[in-house]
Amino acid sequence: MVNSVAKIVGSIVMVMCAAVSTAAQTQEDTPEPTQHEFIVKNYKTESGAVLPEARLVYGQYGELNATADNVILLPSHYMADMHGYGWLIGPGKALDPKKYLLITSELFGNGRSSSPSNTPEPFHGPRFPVTTIRDNIDIVHRMLTEQLHVKHLRAVIGFSMGAQQAFQWAVSYPDFMDRIVATSGTAKTYGHGIVRLEGEISALTADPVFNNGDYTEQPARGIEAFSMVWAAWLFSQEWWREELWRTNTLFGATFDEVVDHFRHHFIPGADANNLILQMRTWEKHDVGTTPPFNGNVEAALRSIKVPVLYMPSQTDMYFPLADAKYEAQFIRRCTLAPIPSLWGHPAGAGIVPADAKFVNDHVAAFMATN
Repeated sequence: MVNSVAKIVGSIVMVMCAAVSTAAQTQEDTPEPTQHEFIVKNYKTESGAVLPEARLVYGQYGELNATADNVILLPSHYMADMHGYGWLIGPGKALDPKKYLLITSELFGNGRSSSPSNTPEPFHGPRFPVTTIRDNIDIVHRMLTEQLHVKHLRAVIGFSMGAQQAFQWAVSYPDFMDRIVATSGTAKTYGHGIVRLEGEISALTADPVFNNGDYTEQPARGIEAFSMVWAAWLFSQEWWREELWRTNTLFGATFDEVVDHFRHHFIPGADANNLILQMRTWEKHDVGTTPPFNGNVEAALRSIKVPVLYMPSQTDMYFPLADAKYEAQFIRRCTLAPIPSLWGHPAGAGIVPADAKFVNDHVAAFMATN
C-alpha cells in the first residue's frame, strides 16, 4: 500500500521528474508490484557497444489468465521505476490487476536497470553507451518472450518516454500487440525538444564538479541548474499565471517555496550521468530511423497496423499538441483525444483528478473496443 508521506513523495518522483504525480491523486488503493530482473550477457546496443551484462528491472501486477491474452506492457518514463503508473492501476481505474497481467518495465539509465551509475568499467559513468528507445524495447521484447513466454500483448500503454516506446513497439513489432496508448509523448523528438534537452544537459555539465562525468561527488549545483531549466517547461505558462501550485501544497504554499522545491528536491538522489543518459535516449528517438524507413517518420507512422489512442496534453511544452496533430494524420487507425488541461506535460499522467478521470475514462473505453 502506498500510504505514507515518503511513498507519496516517491510516487511523485517516479511519475515525471519528481513533479508529475500528485498529492491530489489517491495512491492508497494502488497495489504493490512484484519486482523481477532479466539479464542478458554480451548485450549489443544499437550503437554497436557490447555490454558484458545488461540488466532489465521490471514489475508485475496481477497474473496471466488461462488463455494468456491479458498482458499489458507499461514502459517507464524519465527516471521512473516500476511504480510509475499508479494513476492507471487499481480498482476503479482503467487497469485492474485482477483482470490484467501488467508489466512495468524500467528504462536503461534509471539507476536500477543497467545505468552509468551501476555498470562497471569499461562502461561506468560517462563511458556507458547511449541507449536508444529501440534498445530498450528490444530487451523488453526478449524478456517477454524468453523469460515470461508471452507471445502477444493486449496493449502497450505509455506516458512521455513511455509513449515514445509505445510508438516504437507499434513500428518495430507491428503484430505483437492489439493496440497502443500514448499520452504526452510523440513518435519522434523534434528539433525544439532536442534544443530543450541540450539546454538542461548544458546546465548540469557546467558545474566544474561534473568533471566530464568522472565526478567523485554528485555535481549538486549543476543538478540544481538542470532542475530549474526542466521545471520551467514542465507546466504550462497558464499554470504559473493562475498559480495552480496552490491546489497542490506538496510543491509549496508560496511561489518561493515552489521554486525552492524544484531547485533542491526535483529528483532526490539522482545520479548526474543517469540523468544525461536518459536525456540522450529521449533526444535520439525517431521511429523513422527504424529499418527500413531510412529516416522517413511519415512512412513509419503509416506502417502502424494497430489502433492507436493518442492523448497529448493541450498545454504540453515538451511534446506540443501541434506535433501530435502532425503525426496523427499519418496513423491509419488513430483516435486523437487531447487532454483539456492547464497542467502541461504531466496532464498525461493524471496529475489532478480531472486529468486522471479523462485519461482513465478514455483508456478504459479504448481497451473495451474490439
